[in-house]
Amino acid sequence: MLIVFRVDASNEIGSGHVMRCLTLAKALRNKGAECRFVSREHQGNMIGLIHEQGFDVVCLPARNAGEAISAGLYETKHAGWLGDSWSNDAALTAAALGTSRPDWLIVDHYALDINWENILRPSCRHLMVIDDLADRLHNCDILLDQNLVSNARTRYKDKVPGACELLLGPEFALLQPQYRELHGSAMRRNDPVRRILVYFGAGNFGSLIVLTIDAFLLLDLGDVELDVVLSTEHPDAEMVCNRIGGHSNITLHGRLPSLAPLMMNADAAVGAGGATSWERCCLGLATLVITIADNQKAAAAELHRQGMIRWLGDKGEVTLSSLHQELEALLQNGVTNEMAAKCHSLVDGDGAGRVIRKLMERIPGDRHVLARDGR
Repeated sequence: MLIVFRVDASNEIGSGHVMRCLTLAKALRNKGAECRFVSREHQGNMIGLIHEQGFDVVCLPARNAGEAISAGLYETKHAGWLGDSWSNDAALTAAALGTSRPDWLIVDHYALDINWENILRPSCRHLMVIDDLADRLHNCDILLDQNLVSNARTRYKDKVPGACELLLGPEFALLQPQYRELHGSAMRRNDPVRRILVYFGAGNFGSLIVLTIDAFLLLDLGDVELDVVLSTEHPDAEMVCNRIGGHSNITLHGRLPSLAPLMMNADAAVGAGGATSWERCCLGLATLVITIADNQKAAAAELHRQGMIRWLGDKGEVTLSSLHQELEALLQNGVTNEMAAKCHSLVDGDGAGRVIRKLMERIPGDRHVLARDGR
């Protein structure tokens, strides 16, 4: 069985799309599938990490954004994330697939829609889209949207073919296997809070980390530890290091293969929305969420409404004073434990397994094997 992923990462896109595709790819590989990637060489790409995980990657060149805009190539809301026109991207992806005709082409990209998918359909046996937005049309066999939103059952109406199977909600969240393994024991938290995890993803959000550090320092709590996660290669790494200074209760961690160990050690967290929300929920980690993109707001609002997180607003709305006040409230045991229990009940960590079972249902039994010869 051959699976190909079309997914990008960049300083603007962040790392979440690639990370969830890697999670699914590794789970599929464990089932005997061969997985390959097609990814563009944006600044801040994760092609090196994909290689490190043992997967082949066809690299697409990043086109000058100014050229693409002047040529009128941007048509979808997030088309600027593509670094090329959708038609050229489709042609390059089709060329990358060649005659292999994968059993599944899995697309995780906000800039791609039905136009791109129509071109790629003949090059694959089945096509799955991973989406969070419900803001464009698709031609696919399966659509996965792992978000918790109030209109989940209706927002893809008339946006996908009638025969498309919708996999909706956090029960399909693509988490690394250690989250499922740790889920049962994850509710053992300190009372009161003694350790807080800070992570805003791989995008350019160092200013939010600095804001969180400053708010934490205003608490003047020497017996509470702060774990900050930011790659040493990040453009804001030096700024964050300087702000941490000589504070012995703040630890800076570089790029990690998984956040699970730090989440298990933490009693609470401050971070963005997006895919990391489901990891924190699976491990019952009470979180103050600051959304960093429009596509995170609907899920954050619903999680907040159900008491599973505390959504403080979007990145431009949160101030030092408001974050300081929210941190003080989070440190009160009753708020933390209630929130943790609610979010822990939402995600069990087996989303990748559920998705794989759906993919396998569409594949004939004689192809449930490694297809290195491209049959």
